[in-house]
Amino acid sequence: MGAELGPHLHVDGDSVVHRLPAHVKLVGLVTFVLLVVALPRDAHGARVAMLMVAAVVVLATRVPLRHVASRLVVETPFVVFALVLPFVATGPAMELGPFTVSRDGVEASIALLLTATTSVLMAVAFATTTSSRDLVRALQHLRVPDRLVQILAFMVRYLGVVGSQAQRMKVARESRAFTARSVRAWPVIATSAGALFIRSYERGERVHLAMMSRGYNGRMPVTDPLDADRGDWLRGLAPAALGVIALVVVHAT
Repeated sequence: MGAELGPHLHVDGDSVVHRLPAHVKLVGLVTFVLLVVALPRDAHGARVAMLMVAAVVVLATRVPLRHVASRLVVETPFVVFALVLPFVATGPAMELGPFTVSRDGVEASIALLLTATTSVLMAVAFATTTSSRDLVRALQHLRVPDRLVQILAFMVRYLGVVGSQAQRMKVARESRAFTARSVRAWPVIATSAGALFIRSYERGERVHLAMMSRGYNGRMPVTDPLDADRGDWLRGLAPAALGVIALVVVHAT
């Protein structure tokens, strides 16, 4: 009944990034992204340097670049907003080819693009080298509130189950010659969504009763605790350390 969350994200491998403990990678990711966001708006040189660091980390995962590139689609809203920003922002104007745009808008657009791309690259590197089970174990190890960890753990386990149920319902509709080509199909789709919600709710009740019958007391046991030595922490925090160096250089200049 279990299912992995996002099997299209995680890629099995034996790279140095794959071998790092999940909690080390998670701390390194959060620290690195916070440093990228903390850069001043005009620190484009430092952002480019951190983008190169993120690219090196992605290459170190040995994940096919086609797989990584397809996952960068999540950045699309930021790209669209960055392209529009120079035309809607206020401030001194400048000529950009045949267009007159805001100079502040161009600065903000470049900063947004570099920040979003760097952060997404690091997030993809983390997702492709960390299984959903290891992510849950990392959150437990880092003492994240138990309720949040349980919510994530159940989402990881049963999102695939709910998705499979939705796919079966779709096949059942299509086998009865149903096609969603107009607004007349909306009542059928709404009925299917309601049925899926009820089935998921009932499944949740059955799972809860099964857990209670096995002694569940509101807390999930910590199985197979994580461990990391000094070398793991040094490797995991190396990108963040480079980010600190970039920040120091920016403030010094």
